[in-house]
Amino acid sequence: MPKINASTVAEHRARQREALVGAAIDILVTEGAAAVTPAAVGARAGLARSSVYQYFDSSAALLATITEEAFRRSNEALTEAMATADGPLERVEAFFRESLRLGAEGAHRPAAALMGAGLPPACQQRLMEFHLEQVEPFRAAVRELDVPEPALTADLIAGMLHTALAAVENGAALETVTRRTLALVRRCLTRSGGTRRAAGAGR
Repeated sequence: MPKINASTVAEHRARQREALVGAAIDILVTEGAAAVTPAAVGARAGLARSSVYQYFDSSAALLATITEEAFRRSNEALTEAMATADGPLERVEAFFRESLRLGAEGAHRPAAALMGAGLPPACQQRLMEFHLEQVEPFRAAVRELDVPEPALTADLIAGMLHTALAAVENGAALETVTRRTLALVRRCLTRSGGTRRAAGAGR
């Protein structure tokens, strides 16, 4: 029986599960979804395959958990970053700033790998639901700015974020990319006058 390096069995199990999820995410990002198997995950985490089955009964269960975790961690970080922002433009900026920081840390790679993994339709639908949940606070902030065609505006600005994310994930300086991206976003959202009206309304 493996030694329990925790004050309680529950804590020990939580640590083992976290180690397995981390190993599964690492394999997903480096080797692809097909490589995420109980045997491979157990080996990466330093645990026997039988131990993996105490938490996950199949590769599909592992991938489902990765899907949840990949978005949960990012969503929590984005929610926290936006919570302290004062005003819709500031919330958009906070969303972009935190998204780019997460991108520089590699936090978006698991979700990107899952998106291109050819998962079953139910898993793809769940991924899309998580993605929509992630971007809705940003889109809501754009709507508050009273810009023309807010849905299209949000889509176009999101394109800037995707380009900026690709840059930082490929090694571009985070501070430089963030500064230049936010400058462009401000110009786009201010040009229509929506930002100025929103700022004046709060005075």
